[in-house]
Amino acid sequence: MTFRWLCGVLRVRGKTDLLLVFLFAAGFAALPVFALLPSLWGFAAASAVTYAVDEVLHTRSPAFVRRLAALQLDRTMRFAVRTVMLLALADRMNAPGAVLVAALAVFSAHFALVMMYTAVHHAIRRRRTLPVVVRNLDMSGAGIPAAPPGFLYRRFLRKLLHLDVPAHAGLVVALAVGEWTSAGIGFVVTAGLGVAAVVALLGQLRRARRMPSGDEVIAEVNRQLAVYRPEVALYFSFAAVSRDFMYQVNMWIETLEQLDRRPLIILRERASFRYLSRTSIPVVCVPKADDVAQLEMPELRVVLYPGNAGKNVHMLRVAEAKHVFIGHGDSDKLASSNRVSKVYDEIWVAGRAGRDRYQRVRHAISDNAIVEVGRPQLSSIRLHTDHVPGLLPTVLYAPTWEGWSDDDCHTSLIPMGVPLIEKLLAENVRVLYKPHPLTGKRSRAAAEADRAIRELLCADNERRDAEWAEAAAAAARPRLAEIQARLGELSGRLGGDDAQQTREARLPDLDGETEWQELRAEWHRIFWESRGPARHHVITGQLPTLYACFDQADILISDVSSVVADFVASLKPYVLTNANDLPDEDFRAAYTTAGGAYLLDRACTRLPEILDSVREPRRDPMAPARRVLKEYVLGQDRPTSMERFSAAVNALAEKATAEQAERLGEGLRVAVGVSDRVG
Repeated sequence: MTFRWLCGVLRVRGKTDLLLVFLFAAGFAALPVFALLPSLWGFAAASAVTYAVDEVLHTRSPAFVRRLAALQLDRTMRFAVRTVMLLALADRMNAPGAVLVAALAVFSAHFALVMMYTAVHHAIRRRRTLPVVVRNLDMSGAGIPAAPPGFLYRRFLRKLLHLDVPAHAGLVVALAVGEWTSAGIGFVVTAGLGVAAVVALLGQLRRARRMPSGDEVIAEVNRQLAVYRPEVALYFSFAAVSRDFMYQVNMWIETLEQLDRRPLIILRERASFRYLSRTSIPVVCVPKADDVAQLEMPELRVVLYPGNAGKNVHMLRVAEAKHVFIGHGDSDKLASSNRVSKVYDEIWVAGRAGRDRYQRVRHAISDNAIVEVGRPQLSSIRLHTDHVPGLLPTVLYAPTWEGWSDDDCHTSLIPMGVPLIEKLLAENVRVLYKPHPLTGKRSRAAAEADRAIRELLCADNERRDAEWAEAAAAAARPRLAEIQARLGELSGRLGGDDAQQTREARLPDLDGETEWQELRAEWHRIFWESRGPARHHVITGQLPTLYACFDQADILISDVSSVVADFVASLKPYVLTNANDLPDEDFRAAYTTAGGAYLLDRACTRLPEILDSVREPRRDPMAPARRVLKEYVLGQDRPTSMERFSAAVNALAEKATAEQAERLGEGLRVAVGVSDRVG
């Protein structure tokens, strides 16, 4: 517990990172000691350790680095501490006054050049900040100049501060040999490189002054939209945590691409743009409300909203379009039957369960506003009858997160997550652990439980033929990395800043879709084959996908969430956690998706009995209930979900067009009437 508490306080992930933090602290603590003794070689070793470990921690434990910055110990301060300690060492070793003065002048000039470079960099970044970021529209006519070279522009502070290394090394060598030429060479190299860097970036500032104005860029976007003529838009906003919530958009991309009408994706946060999956659909990211109002989309008829957010009002003002809440999954959480949804023209749900859920919000949502469209995303999920069991029963544990408040907290992680995993390991099963992307964001207890589960699975993996598994995973790693790099290219996530991505935006290459699908299939095949049939996995990235985990699993254990409703499509057995130990009847009455579930009590006493449904499929009494529940939650198999969704889009678009024509006709009749009276 003390170890986990310490990891939580320091924001590190495990023993290795914690060891690095202690080494980092010891190195900095040793600097003043060795400087005052003085001990040249002790100081040199401590300084080298702080340089090296600092860089490693930036890669392995960025949360710890951010914690240091919050305590005013940012990277610049740490470099300054090393410099001051070096000067103190030189003074204690009786370095000549001229050398000390020169060292102080060079190091002061170095930090002044860092400040100047930072100011120029900020000026360039401000000029290159556009009101929109675009993908899959031809923006070659916008006149956006190329971004500065990456070695000058990206991670500049890290590179600039390290220019003090020649001066540091030269002075240490000079102190060791008692001859000061090496110090002078180091001072000249540090100062010269700093000046050269500033001069080079000033040249880039001149180029940045040729950036088009915001109005010119928006005008070019509108020209491209006039050519494309979007009819349906997916609109998404989720403020500061958009990176973690991009699955809400990505899950709808393939569905949008299959529509009969021309779709468009509108995002509101720049961070979300970089985590958008591959798509051939034009994408426009517009952070400011005033700029959203400048977008010209006269043929837009339907706007789809996967999430409720305050910035939705900036799009809801478009009277010519119909506005639809489609959500990002079907669950028994409050978000799936929110009174706020009344602001939309229609609410699209998967099946009858969604309609009934909204009907329980009395006097809020009209039954006529609810349309059952199924879940088109689930068509690829492998059915129970097509599933081939592995060497060991595979349990997918996918808990939800702790919610925005305790009232909305459905996660099993805090009350029972760790003992559940311990009991699963005792049952000799394979565990796929896929926590919600936001796990631990609000609750430290959830973060600690998540960390403890990872440690348990890691320790059990070491017990299970770890040498073979590690060798196979290591052999597959280069090819997996190669595939992911290519997927990144195909997804349209180009290098450079937002302005560079907009500059290079072009019409989509439709030929890349086949390669994209083939590479994703190959990645999943290699990943699962290289991990072996018995190894546990902690899955946190975009790959493997949630639905790929569904296909691997024999049974799901989860909380009240949309994951459960999606898993119902497979007809495989699943478990809902009943952490509050409610009576079964009350729990099933409260949560629709519990209708076909095995219920797991807080002490997990039912777990062996539940796992029998996997080990002996004939002892699966909930199978009939799951078949009934699937139709109730997700709708009928025919017509398909995609057909129903597309039909709903077309019907609403035609309705919007008819109403607009009616308004124009009414306006024309009023105008004619006024003209007659005036005449």
